[in-house]
Amino acid sequence: MKISARNQIAGTVLSFDHGAVNGTVKIDIGGGNVITSSITEEAIADLGLTTGDKVTVLIKASDVLIGK
Repeated sequence: MKISARNQIAGTVLSFDHGAVNGTVKIDIGGGNVITSSITEEAIADLGLTTGDKVTVLIKASDVLIGK
């Protein structure tokens, strides 16, 4: 499968916070860094995600915000 997202980061699923429609998935990308993604519960089930799974985080955004 080819995709247009250029920001691809390998990681490991750390944990889930399940909700009624959406859940959050925490991904350890190494170096003490964690990415949290909000995706649908249906997507979590369809992907069969479980703690410890090796995954790829794909980031495609028109805006990147930085705060200090």
